[in-house]
Amino acid sequence: MLLETERIAYEQVSGRVSSGELLQLVIAHEQFAWLHRISEVVVQVDEMLEADEPILIEDFEKLLADVRTLIVPLETGNTFERKYYNALQREPAAVLAHAEISRFLMTKV
Repeated sequence: MLLETERIAYEQVSGRVSSGELLQLVIAHEQFAWLHRISEVVVQVDEMLEADEPILIEDFEKLLADVRTLIVPLETGNTFERKYYNALQREPAAVLAHAEISRFLMTKV
């Protein structure tokens, strides 16, 4: 969802891009660099789920704390916080997803 929002913003300035071109932009273009932090969390979750050993509650709680810290939209924050804030301003579906994940993150483990 955030990727699609960023793609739309990019295409408004630079014109349409193919899926292959988008992949290259996500990897190398500065406009998409802020999304790498979210990708890192997704990779971390995948690694936890695919590991042979059970997920320790401490590791899960740390992951939740990291995500809580990460998904703070601030108009005047760091680069990620500003970009996240702007994405929420542009995309109603992103607002709904943010609300859903925020509710989940507030639940007790």
